[in-house]
Amino acid sequence: MALQIAQDPHADEVLNADPFAVVVGMMLDQQYPMEHAFRGPAKVLDRFGSLDPAAIAAAEPEAFADLCATPPAIHRYGRSMAGRLQELARHVVEQHDGDASRIWTEARTGDELFARVKALPGFGEQKAKIFVSLLAKQLDVKPKGWTTVVGDYGKKGFRSVADVVDAESLQKVRDFKKAAKAAAKA
Repeated sequence: MALQIAQDPHADEVLNADPFAVVVGMMLDQQYPMEHAFRGPAKVLDRFGSLDPAAIAAAEPEAFADLCATPPAIHRYGRSMAGRLQELARHVVEQHDGDASRIWTEARTGDELFARVKALPGFGEQKAKIFVSLLAKQLDVKPKGWTTVVGDYGKKGFRSVADVVDAESLQKVRDFKKAAKAAAKA
């Protein structure tokens, strides 16, 4: 299945072509509309010329922050996220030899995959569960026991970015999140 999270052909093409792009999009998916967050990697590629984690990690921080904050920025907090992106790139270089796909291709169990994802800068417990669910549902990465680590995100329905496959499912995820927030306030 091809990812269609960004709801933009070029940005979705970048997500499908580069494993690091998917990791970056997930990292950017906070306090920002999810489809915009997943457009961020394409903006970086178009402006910086590469999504190579080693090149991003080595980029001069101020210049890279300027690039990420230039409208349309990669995130509402473009400069801050530029720093997080460089930290994420350094992690991928140091822990996975610059190959983001090794995060999931070398994980033998759901627990191992979850631990690898949770160790990524900018990924907490909930984001790690969502990302493992995204890998399983849309990229068919299903190591033994993956359903146990993702909890409700592994269920059928429209709970997170892992369930976005088109504009209609994006709206259903938005509706679910809105209802969940309302229920939590009540």
